[in-house]
Amino acid sequence: MTVEPVGSTEFDSQGRLAGARQLPSPNCDERPDAMPVSLLVIHNICLPPNEFGGTAVIELFQNRLDPSDHPFYLTLTGLKVSSHFYIPRDGELIQFVPCDLRAWHAGVSTWGGRSRCNDFSIGVEMEGSDFVPFRDIQYETLVRLTRRLRARYAIQDIVGHSDIAPVRKSDPGPFFDWPRYRSMI
Repeated sequence: MTVEPVGSTEFDSQGRLAGARQLPSPNCDERPDAMPVSLLVIHNICLPPNEFGGTAVIELFQNRLDPSDHPFYLTLTGLKVSSHFYIPRDGELIQFVPCDLRAWHAGVSTWGGRSRCNDFSIGVEMEGSDFVPFRDIQYETLVRLTRRLRARYAIQDIVGHSDIAPVRKSDPGPFFDWPRYRSMI
C-alpha cells in the first residue's frame, strides 16, 4: 500500500474530503456549539442484510430507499440515518455528510462518560456484516481516510458502534480485524 501525504488542504472549509465521491445526505445538522470532533466510529452495513453490492445503502442515506424493493426495507420506512463516509466492498470512498456537520449514525450512544456521540464523532460505514471478513481494499481505504481525519481533527479515540451502544449494536462485528487496522494506521 502506498502511503499518501495528509494535510488539512485535503478538506474544504466544511469538511468535504477531496477525492471522495460526494453524495449529499439530508440526514445531518449542525454540531451543537461547534463541538469539536474527538471520536471516530466504525460501523458495518449491507442492504438487504447479508447481501453486498447495489445502491440500497446509498438510497437509505439519501432517503430514496423504495420499501417495495425488498421485504426488509419495510422495516426501514421513515428511518432518517446517514454517515459521514461509506466504504463499499470495492474500496471506493463515498462521503455523505461534511465532517464539520453532525451525521446521524450513532443513535443513542455513550463514550468516555459523554452521551450523544453524534455530537462529537465522525461515522464511517463499511459495507459488510457480522458474518464475513472485510476486504483488503476496504482496510486500505479506511486507513488512508483515518490518517486524513487524524491530520485535520483531534481524534482521541477510534471505536466500533458496538463500543458506544453495546446493548443494541454489534457492528463492525467479529470479522473486523482491529489489530490489523490499528497496526496499519
